[in-house]
Amino acid sequence: MKKKEIIVTNNATQILGQTVVVFSKSYLPISQINIRRAIILLVTEKAEPLVDFGNDSEPIEVRSPTMVLLVPQYIRLTVNHKERVWRVPTVNRREVLRRDRHTCQYCGSMKHLSLDHVIPTSKGGEHVWNNIVTACEPCNNRKGDRLPEQAGMVLRIKPKAPVHPIVAFGAQFWREHKLMVNG
Repeated sequence: MKKKEIIVTNNATQILGQTVVVFSKSYLPISQINIRRAIILLVTEKAEPLVDFGNDSEPIEVRSPTMVLLVPQYIRLTVNHKERVWRVPTVNRREVLRRDRHTCQYCGSMKHLSLDHVIPTSKGGEHVWNNIVTACEPCNNRKGDRLPEQAGMVLRIKPKAPVHPIVAFGAQFWREHKLMVNG
C-alpha cells in the first residue's frame, strides 16, 4: 500500500515539476514558468492556451480530487506584460564568470579562474564587456601583456555584453523549436 502512495506522490511531483512556455500578447516567447503559475494565469484569464503550436503540444493533465485540468504546454498572455527595466550589468568578476560559464576562454579549464583583458590595458584595451574574458591562471600568465595572437592563443568565443534575458530566452526557444521541427 505504501508503494502505491509513493508512486502517486512521484507522479504528482513529476507533473508539478513540468514547465509551460509563456508568450507575450504579441506572440513573442518571453519565459518558461512552472505549471502552478500557468494554472493561475489560465484560471484568472490572464493567459489563454496556445493550441496547435507544434507536434509535441499535448496538454499536461493535472488532477485534483474534484476535477481534471488540461494545461497546454504553450500559453499566451492576454494582458500586457509589464517588463522591469533591464540594463546591461556592469563589468565585474561575478558577471564575467557567469557569462563565460566559469570556464577559461582559452583552454576550457574550470580551475583557478581570473579575468583577462584580451587587449591589455597597457596596449590601450578598455575595461568593457568585449575586452574581458575568464582565463585560468596558467593561460593568463602565458598570455601575459600580449595579444592572444602574439601568445599563440585563440579565444573559444568572442566576448560580448550579456543580452536581455527575454531576448536570450526567445533565441533559445526558437533554436530548440527549429530543431524539433527539422529533426
